[in-house]
Amino acid sequence: MNKQELIGHIADRAGLSRNDSARAVETMLDVITSALKRGDEVRLVGFGNFTVTRRKASTGRNPRTGEPMQIKATSQPKFRPGKVLKDAVQ
Repeated sequence: MNKQELIGHIADRAGLSRNDSARAVETMLDVITSALKRGDEVRLVGFGNFTVTRRKASTGRNPRTGEPMQIKATSQPKFRPGKVLKDAVQ
């Protein structure tokens, strides 16, 4: 399912227009993204948790040349599904 299909399903189930549903989905994604940028955790009980983890800088190898190279430290978003979501998928 892509974003447009998700918007369509939300519009049908909630009895909203596609524009209202699109605005709701975009707003939700923006709010989650903003919270993660600030370093906050987003917990949706039963669904899951969105967090940001910090990866340390490290030394790797260039696969073509075998030369050592420095890999920068990065922040990465993570999603950990909740029990209700896990049970629903099984």
